[in-house]
Amino acid sequence: MFTGIVEERGRIVDVVHLPDEAARVRIRGPRVTADVRLGDSIAVNGVCLTVSNLDGDVFDADVMRETLVRSSLADIDVDSEVNLERAVTPSTRLGGHLMQGHVDGTGVIIDRQPTDHWEIVRIGLPSRLARYVVEKGSIAVDGVSLTVVETQMGDDGDWFSVSLIPTTLAETTLGLREVGATVNLEVDVLAKYVERALAYGSSTPEPASGSVSEETR
Repeated sequence: MFTGIVEERGRIVDVVHLPDEAARVRIRGPRVTADVRLGDSIAVNGVCLTVSNLDGDVFDADVMRETLVRSSLADIDVDSEVNLERAVTPSTRLGGHLMQGHVDGTGVIIDRQPTDHWEIVRIGLPSRLARYVVEKGSIAVDGVSLTVVETQMGDDGDWFSVSLIPTTLAETTLGLREVGATVNLEVDVLAKYVERALAYGSSTPEPASGSVSEETR
């Protein structure tokens, strides 16, 4: 689990393409590698990856085809900057919101409006994800925990907006993303669970596999 509070901007050192449309990435991140061990999880632009090798302040991670299809990691190249966050611990302050690092899909930045104190960014998203995004709710964009300011669903396209404070602009890659850039999106997992529960709310649940019902005792 993660909180969406980015610890540092890392840099891609190498990308090796593997059989079965997979890849291995090498990423430099001095802060996140300070206490990391093999097998630990690190969110890279919001995607939970497993550390497979360590070399000083550089770690390796394997990226499967499913991840490349669903996320923007398919587009990263050497020298690309990425947002990095280590997995939470029981003593971690929950400054953002609980995230799984399981990207639901990608969105596209469609507008950026700077103001004196922050920047309003509009992001288009697939219709299948729009129903999970609500005003003042939480969403992860490239691994950054953000609060939704406004939403729109309609024939002109589905989008939401967020406000980026100076700290977010300076310390994450969202300050670098231009209009037209693709970003990873992870919606609030609670919304998906609620939808699933409501869909089956009117039916009688079957006993879990291996359980014993009253009728068979």
